[in-house]
Amino acid sequence: MKKTIYTLALVWIASLSYAQQIDKIITKDYVDHLIKTLSSDDMQGRATFSPGIDKAASFIEKEFKEIGLKPLDGENGYRQTFYKYQIKPAEAKVTIDGKAIATENILVAGNNTAESLTFDKSNSEGWIKLDESKDFISQYRTLSRSTKNQLVLVDVKFVDAFKRLKGFAGRGAIVDEKDYKAGTGSAVVFVLDVDHVQNDFKVELKNTVTKAPLFNVAGMIPGKSKAKELVIFSGHYDHMGIVKPLEGDSIMNGADDDASGTSAMIALAKYYKKLNKNERTLIFVAFTAEEIGGFGARYFSQKLNPDDVVAMFNIEMIGKDSKFGKNTAFITGYEKSDFGQILQKNLEGTEFTFHPDPYKDQNLFYRSDNATLAALGVPAHTISTDQIDIDKFYHTVKDEYSTLDVDNILSTIKAIAKSAVSIISGKDTPTRIPKLENRR
Repeated sequence: MKKTIYTLALVWIASLSYAQQIDKIITKDYVDHLIKTLSSDDMQGRATFSPGIDKAASFIEKEFKEIGLKPLDGENGYRQTFYKYQIKPAEAKVTIDGKAIATENILVAGNNTAESLTFDKSNSEGWIKLDESKDFISQYRTLSRSTKNQLVLVDVKFVDAFKRLKGFAGRGAIVDEKDYKAGTGSAVVFVLDVDHVQNDFKVELKNTVTKAPLFNVAGMIPGKSKAKELVIFSGHYDHMGIVKPLEGDSIMNGADDDASGTSAMIALAKYYKKLNKNERTLIFVAFTAEEIGGFGARYFSQKLNPDDVVAMFNIEMIGKDSKFGKNTAFITGYEKSDFGQILQKNLEGTEFTFHPDPYKDQNLFYRSDNATLAALGVPAHTISTDQIDIDKFYHTVKDEYSTLDVDNILSTIKAIAKSAVSIISGKDTPTRIPKLENRR
């Protein structure tokens, strides 16, 4: 009996010491500093390819250096740099039966990666007119996937939807080098307020092409007895930059999306480095370009053997209470592996609980940076608290530090820190997720 009491006392003392250690390392002041810096106006909304995201990357690099992380194997520093080609529309001319169409009535869609493209009735699919009785957006989506050149006439009744899509299409596309150098492509050109083509038409398109760098910021803590086995902690540090002013504010600061998750990842790096008890190698990565296609996570996954990755903790939007209340978070794809069950087991005796994703209709599991590795069989899950169905700040200029609950962020970070212990120590290995075909 005395031996049992003594053992329980030791466990209690160790648990108390462990909690005190977390509180000393992951402090409110430290997390405040991270989030406030990343979501400040000075970062200009951290848009991909912008000076603001370069500044944010430099800040994360500085934090990694102070923590004492090592660069990833094969990298000279913390930046994992790769390149994409930005294809932006420069000029669009359409002539129908000898009459020039006004620029504001031309919408270009498709997969045009060439610097210039010209077609008319003789070397294209010709022209069609949209069905006025059907939804414009659904017809647009179907036609824009075409790999052929075509002219599409649009009734003026669709003017509002036409203008909205024109603004979006004007941002251009981002493509790999092989796609750009192929010099091919196609365009479906929508023209507003023209009923038919009597004789002929001509379309002349020009793009500007820029080769531009993107960079993840990544560091690691080498493991001890199981160094070849990897555990990843991640968040995306890009957001949506500067937009048209709303009530005088034009900067989409992205405090919750995803300065909160990136800050959590950095704080966890600091904690685990101080703890120095990881048998498995820990990788900490801030992904770029999540908002425009997940390019950072895709590139990162190509540099790894997915069979070496034991688990991925992707942290996305933890700045407010979840729908389950305080001291709770949800895990996307909860049912696809026993990752969540392991985390919850390690939190027994605490007030924090993890829950399955309550927003199945949003398909969040394959909408964040965990998706690429998850598709390759890795138990890669996103941890979040965002009530995405009612979040009025999501993807707006109002997503600022003032809207966050930092206590909620702190409790979530500490819960992740505690719940991951048996995975980083090598005691627990989450079950693999069924692979998806053609998702590399």
